[in-house]
Amino acid sequence: MINRIYIEKEVASHHKTLQICNKFSNASVIDCDHYSEVFNRKAQNFRLQKKSPGLILAHKHKNLVMPAPSEYSIGGDLNYYFSHMLNCIYDCRYCFLQGMYRSANYVLFVNYEEFYQQIKLICNSHADKSCHFFSGYDCDSLAMEPVTGFMQYLLPKISDIPNLLLELRTKSTQIRSLLDIEPINNCVIAYSLLPDRLAKALDHKAPDISSRLASARKLQDQGWNIGLRFDPLIYDTDLEKTYQTFFADVANKLDIEKIHSVSIGSFRLPAHYFNKLSSYYPEDKLITSPFEHSGKSVSYKNDVKKRLLSYCYQEVCSYYPLEKIFPCEALEQYI
Repeated sequence: MINRIYIEKEVASHHKTLQICNKFSNASVIDCDHYSEVFNRKAQNFRLQKKSPGLILAHKHKNLVMPAPSEYSIGGDLNYYFSHMLNCIYDCRYCFLQGMYRSANYVLFVNYEEFYQQIKLICNSHADKSCHFFSGYDCDSLAMEPVTGFMQYLLPKISDIPNLLLELRTKSTQIRSLLDIEPINNCVIAYSLLPDRLAKALDHKAPDISSRLASARKLQDQGWNIGLRFDPLIYDTDLEKTYQTFFADVANKLDIEKIHSVSIGSFRLPAHYFNKLSSYYPEDKLITSPFEHSGKSVSYKNDVKKRLLSYCYQEVCSYYPLEKIFPCEALEQYI
């Protein structure tokens, strides 16, 4: 439930702002000149704010679509990401957003039309190349869809752009808006997945793995492309048994012949984000895992990483063809 809504004066009369305010008619409404006044101000306690985050409605003026990090690729010539929202309703222990932002409030940029125009412009400017766009980098793509309606707006508009592929990264079971429309061939619903025991310990507030797989199967049966994102892989002392059972369960619950793509990568974070996580959860099992600092990033120690990636990559290859598997990091030294 949203109890507070902060509204930039620029978008106070925007139709999406009015629609959302009507949905949460009992929420307190607070005006601001710019969302950063609320979202980026100092002396905020992320963990305390996470207990009751507010919603900030804003206009995004620049960097609506950005080049994607190098590990974000499922075979496109050009790769981009966009964030119509900042922050996530879930509270996953390994999420980099906790280290990136001072605020746990959600920011929704209501100028949907400009996101679409920028995506369309990029595709038109590179008509001879495949352009892949990733949603879900700074938020979950579907978790707040009943509030935002962003994908309901965007998907019909991009369905006929021939060189576009859109990935919606999610852990959500909020799929009604997708089930209510015809599947779009150039869209992939990409589910982030972990072994059930690890998900219960780390994916706080997110739907359990069985529910995610059930949602993925519903979408798949209707004709939607489903992607599997085994990223990040989390180390477990009995990892071979844990991941063998996990990969078999995923394969049993989905039509693996129709899986669009699979990505795989181990836990890794920029060091300054990891340090913030460590301060929040100093005794958490994830934080006390066998990590090491390497340059500006933190990941598992080399022997642990080799065991994790080598085993999981071999298991994934036993279920899915190589051309559908996309490593999220260089695996040559680990497999």
